[in-house]
Amino acid sequence: MRREAMAAVGLAVSLTLLGPAFTAVADPAPAPVAPQSNGVASVDKIVPLTDTRSAVFINSPAMGRVVQVQVLHPAGGGSRPSLYLLDGVSAGAESDFRESTWTQKTDVVQFFADKEVNVVLPVGGTASYYTDWLQPDPTLGINKWETFLANELPPIIDKNFSGNGVNAVAGVSMGAMGAANLVTRHPQLYRGLAAYSGCLDNSNPSSRDSVRGTVAFKGGNPANMWGPDTDPAWTAHDPSVNAEALRGKQIYISTGNGLPGPYEITGDIASTIAVGGPLEAAANLCTQTFQQRLTQLAIPATFTYRNFGTHSWPYWQDELRTSWPVLKSALGV
Repeated sequence: MRREAMAAVGLAVSLTLLGPAFTAVADPAPAPVAPQSNGVASVDKIVPLTDTRSAVFINSPAMGRVVQVQVLHPAGGGSRPSLYLLDGVSAGAESDFRESTWTQKTDVVQFFADKEVNVVLPVGGTASYYTDWLQPDPTLGINKWETFLANELPPIIDKNFSGNGVNAVAGVSMGAMGAANLVTRHPQLYRGLAAYSGCLDNSNPSSRDSVRGTVAFKGGNPANMWGPDTDPAWTAHDPSVNAEALRGKQIYISTGNGLPGPYEITGDIASTIAVGGPLEAAANLCTQTFQQRLTQLAIPATFTYRNFGTHSWPYWQDELRTSWPVLKSALGV
């Protein structure tokens, strides 16, 4: 009951935000995709932003549009592994989808500047959970992110950025669930998973309500994603139910507890605590449940519980650094 109550509090906070000040934001207007008889994704263009950062625009048959990803990559040659880094609910909306929130809100560019790894950052995917939706949404459009990320994108990254076929995926909040589903549904593709402040359990009614609240927060219809509660798509996208697929992977899971910490001393403190506190507390309890599940299956994983921290980017920047040894091991860097 305690877990359900806290998750419900987080959901209530999300739904409270569905007011005039929070308008629905969808990805950029779709660009037409040239017909491709073989249905294989192709590169529309690659725009070098710096010597170690490129914007890649991809014709995606699954998505029915041109999708941008940005890649942080070493300046030199030689093959290297790839880390796919997924966003939270806004998925780049803060920059009008010019870049991911990771590159806007953290020092990820500087952190990976000296590392022999590709970092792949999708731009867009607002409230999509990076999954294949059952049907298009009037507000959020066509979402076939799983097909794009797991099938269409990796060959393009490997070909154009010297990828060696070794991959890991990490995500924050909504992206944590997306990352976990990618690994459990495509275990042959990824060797590692890092999930920051996410809920990796769709089996509990309050957890499902939280997912629905996240989609509704951005104006989407949750039924367009995985259908009604009785649809088997919910179980098929439940990392807790499908956790056996994580066996043999390098895993890092972390969360705060919702209490104010060192980053709640500047800026809009009241808003950060009022919104980010309950959301992080709910993520904390959900993470405990997921740890129990992995313990039950005897699947090793690193779990980190901070005794402070809200649902906010400064903590996720820290967690990316803390999780790097696990991801590094998975990637074989």
